[in-house]
Order: sequence, then structure tokens, then C-alpha cells
Amino acid sequence: MSTESRDRLIAQRVIPVLHLPSAELAERALGCLADAGFAAIEIAMTTPGAVELIARFSRRLLIGAGTVLDLEMAHRCLDAGAGFIVSPCLAPGVAPEAHIAGSAALIGAYTPSEVLAAHREGADIVKLFPASSGGPEHLRALHAVFPDILFCPTGGVSLDNMRAYLDAGAALVGVGNNILDMDALAAGDTVRVAAAARRFLA
Repeated sequence: MSTESRDRLIAQRVIPVLHLPSAELAERALGCLADAGFAAIEIAMTTPGAVELIARFSRRLLIGAGTVLDLEMAHRCLDAGAGFIVSPCLAPGVAPEAHIAGSAALIGAYTPSEVLAAHREGADIVKLFPASSGGPEHLRALHAVFPDILFCPTGGVSLDNMRAYLDAGAALVGVGNNILDMDALAAGDTVRVAAAARRFLA
């Protein structure tokens, strides 16, 4: 099942990563992203009510838990139905625990040593974070050394530069709140939010 979740993420190519200040805004954003055509979405644990949102939306979407830092947090998210677990760093035991639950694991790394450690820990996909620090050329260099490792650059990825990351060897990209029209989201203009997000899939 972890392979199935991994393949669904890769097929979508662009994964929204939500870091929002309230559960209400996050719920509204999830609905808008679903309307835009996204079937896989990550909710960071820094979002209030993130575990409850995972439980509600995992019935119809592939919902990931982001910013998972330890096993206790991973257990809560997996019990809520998270289809993939994302950590910004190497959190020992999280990848194997995700696999036991049938979920995919995206483990964070930045340097070659960290990439190899994440891969050996069992990462289905290595989250290159923060991607903006080295840009597409940093990814290109890592991909040349580790051609068989799947990379998902996250952090500073936008509509303007995501093609450069994909061309540099990314299997998929993670896009933060800039995937949302935040003014429209705050105003409740869900049609405008969905239209803005849909551009990333195009």
C-alpha cells in the first residue's frame, strides 16, 4: 500500500503543503484544492486541528501529515488515516512505522549524507528541504549522484520555478501556501481559490 500511495503522489506531480493559522481556513483550503482537481494534499502539523482534518478528509482524498517529528506524532496521524507521512528531517523509526500502516514516507534531507541516510531509513521519497537554499542546481547535483532516489523539493517552490525543479530531476514537487490565493481564501471566494490552484496542475 505504501507503493500505491507513493505512485499516486508521483502521478499528481504537485503536492499542496498547507500551513494555515486556523482549522477553518485549512478546511476551506482542502475543499478548494479538491475542487481544483487535487487528490493528494499534505497538512502540516503546525496547522491547528491537523489530525482531526486528516481524519475527516482521508475518507475521500489521499491526505498526508506534514512536519511529523517523532513516532508519537506519526502514530496519531496514521491512526487518523494519513496516507503518507512527511518529515522535514530524519525522524528515526517514522518511515518503518508508516510502512507498517500501509502509508508512504517522505523523509527530509538536504546534504548527500542526509539523502543517503533518509533512503536507508526507508524513505519512499526524499523530501529535499529547504529546496530554495540550493535551488534546482542543488537538486540536479544530488540527482546525478543518486539517480535511483525519488526527490520531492519543497520550500520556496512556486508556479514560476517548479518546472525548473522537475527538469532538474524531481519526481514531484511540494508547494506551500503560495498555491493558494490567500486573500480569496480569507474572503471565502472558493471559486477564485480553486481557479488559482488549478494553474499548478495545468
